[in-house]
Formats: sequence, C-alpha cells, structure tokens
Amino acid sequence: MTNRTVRLRRLRRTPASGGQPAPRAARGGRRGATPKVVALGGGRGLSASLAALRRITGDLTAVVTVADDGGSSGRLREELGVLPPGDLRKALAALCGDDDWGQTWSRVIQHRFQSKGDLHEHAVGNLLIVALWEQLGDHVQALDLVGKLLGAHGRVLPMSAVPLELQALVRGHDPELPDAVSTVRGQATVALTPGEVQSVHVVPHDPPAVPEAVAAVLDADWVVLGPGSWFSSVIPHLLVPELLDALVETKARRILSLNLAPQPGETEGFSPQRHLEVLARHAPKLALDVVLADQAAVPDLPSLADAAKRFGATVELAPVARPDGAPKHDPELLAAAYDRIFRMHGRIGPWR
Repeated sequence: MTNRTVRLRRLRRTPASGGQPAPRAARGGRRGATPKVVALGGGRGLSASLAALRRITGDLTAVVTVADDGGSSGRLREELGVLPPGDLRKALAALCGDDDWGQTWSRVIQHRFQSKGDLHEHAVGNLLIVALWEQLGDHVQALDLVGKLLGAHGRVLPMSAVPLELQALVRGHDPELPDAVSTVRGQATVALTPGEVQSVHVVPHDPPAVPEAVAAVLDADWVVLGPGSWFSSVIPHLLVPELLDALVETKARRILSLNLAPQPGETEGFSPQRHLEVLARHAPKLALDVVLADQAAVPDLPSLADAAKRFGATVELAPVARPDGAPKHDPELLAAAYDRIFRMHGRIGPWR
C-alpha cells in the first residue's frame, strides 16, 4: 500500500471543513439539506459555474488551480513566494450574493488600482488575501475568513498547497518552426501559445494537495469539472496526484461542463470531442457521468456521444449560452441545466 493511498483513506474519514464547522453560507440550504457540490477549475470558466451553482445549492466548494503566473498574481507570487491569489479571488467574487452587500464586496475585491506606480493593476482582493495569508499563516483559514466577510455562498480552496508552474509540450510554438515540439513554461504563456498544445504537466511533478480539497471531493454528491481554459485551468487539477485519486475514487457523480467555443491559442480548432480526448490522455482512469454542452456548440453529436461513452458518460444538451450571442455562459441558464441534471441523473446521498 502506497503512502498516497494511506493519506487518501485518512482524508476520506476527515470532514471537508478540516474538522471545523463549515462556513455558515456553505451549510445553509433552500429547504433543508441540499446536494454537496464541488466545482473545479479556474478563472472565468469556474466563476461562471460557481455563479450558477450558488443558485441551486447551499453546500458548494470551489477547488481552484494555483498555477497562474501573470498579472497581479504573478507579481505577488514572484515577490512574496505566495500562491497566486487571482483565481481564488475570482471564485470568491462569483460566490457573492445578488444583494447590495454581496455585489458591493464583489466589486471591491475585483477593483484594480490604476496608477503609474507599483500598485498599478493590482487587484484589491489579491492584496487582501495575501495579507491574511501572512497574518494567519494558513491558506484555508484566510480564504474562509474572506468568504465570511463577503457573505460568500460557498467555500473556496486552493487545489495545492504550493504554487505550481505549468509546462506544456507545444508543436509550432515558434511560427518559423511549425513542426518542432518545444516546452513552453508558465500558465500565461501556455494560454496564449500560437502553437498546438500536445500535453501539459506541472512543476513540482508530485505537488501536495490541500487536504480539505481532497476531503471535499471524497465527501461530495456531485463534482463539476469545467468549463474553462482546458490546458491551463481544467486539466491541471488532474495533475495533482492526491486530487486525481480522489476524483477517481469518489462516490460522487461527475459532470464535465464543456466550453462554448475553442479558446484562441490554447485550443484553437478543437471540436467538443477533442476536448474529451485530450482529457482522457491526461487522466485515463477518470470516469464521468454526464457531459454538459450547449447544443449550438455541438456540430457533431454522434462523435461527442462516442467520446463521452469512453468515460462512461452520457451527453446532456442544454441552452446555457448568453442570449446576446457572446460565447459566455448565462448563470441562470447554466443553473437550470445543472439543477435538471442533479434531479434526473441518479439520486444518491441523504439530501434526496
């Protein structure tokens, strides 16, 4: 039996809150108990999913990638050696309520300073999170405290306890050498590469997972992966060994939420089924129950259904895009799709 297996079994017996009462917003429900949902990702994709999920469950945990190395997060990471706070901040903002308190704090933590000095483009929320990390010396406790201040409808956790460097093997990163495969380093660079990403990995190669994140996955009724930048926000969760083990072994049902369009640079020209094929290469043991996609974004349903079947999943089509035609998820429509899937696809756990 490996040390990782022993740790995973120990975490299965550990409450997702690390033995402490969960934040009040994460325990409340609409009428009694609600499904325990864990959403994994980063950036705008995860924010869209959280903005939808907070409408239908009172027990929501976000597990966020920590490989960002650009912008304000990258500067704080380089100067202070901390986890990049940007995607964690965005997740907290997405969990803010629609009342005046929630919307005011959402705007405040997303606010960026504009100046000609060192504070230029730093986000208020990034500085607040890092300040609490330094004060408390505990990533999870600090994020719980920020969530309490914001009245967040859920909990935000980093996927790993150390900042990660994302590296990718990219064909044609140098336009003058279109067939050459080279290693591209850094999430910001990978996200904008003009070449074709073949695979990604993280450094360190065996990063420690945050125990509360692993425990949340093992204790969930539903796990939602995606939408988001495929190589830089979605797949990195599968590169943290303990977190991947939890995703494979959890009794929760698993939803993969697909993007509305390929991302320029990172997944240029990808079909929906190719997204699944790439996911399978990085995590061949991962099983899924449902693949959610917008019908308008699926030109070849039989091929997508075949790719989903290899994960053991069925495809659910639903209108989840904003009505104005922008390739962005509408929170209300996405919430309706998740709610229907939760109700229709098996009934597990005491909440049903």
